[in-house]
Amino acid sequence: MGVAGCGKSTLAQRVADTVQLPFIEGDEFHSPENRRKMTDGIALEDADRQGWLDSLANEMRNHPGGAVLSCSALKRAYRDRLRAALPGLRFIHVKITQDLANLRVAARSAEHFFPPSMVASQFAALEDPLHEARVLQLEGALTPPELLALSTDWIAAVTG
Repeated sequence: MGVAGCGKSTLAQRVADTVQLPFIEGDEFHSPENRRKMTDGIALEDADRQGWLDSLANEMRNHPGGAVLSCSALKRAYRDRLRAALPGLRFIHVKITQDLANLRVAARSAEHFFPPSMVASQFAALEDPLHEARVLQLEGALTPPELLALSTDWIAAVTG
């Protein structure tokens, strides 16, 4: 979980490959209306995200052996909604600075629907999960191999 550009999809795909679980890209579950809003630079509201969160929970339930999901889950209410649907769910929060997020989102703007103008709204919405149970916080400026090692070590520790 984390803001746009933090590297959550890259990390989630690598974790899924390493632990041999299906990877679910949360962006693929946004409705056409939500994608249109974001493409137009309009931040999603809580009501816009409810169906998306339900779709993510349903997709996760389709994988009773487990799966790795990449999604922003910016607010505690969003994470709690997913937790209610999936008891035992854990989160890895990939934290980055707004400056780094701006750079990364701008660098991928040609191939991704989320525009750089939306980064500030992600930081405005973010509720840090620091004191929530079953959350690992990682510094997103680390290299992908470092993030992967820390993530898989944590997963092994909490599941072993």
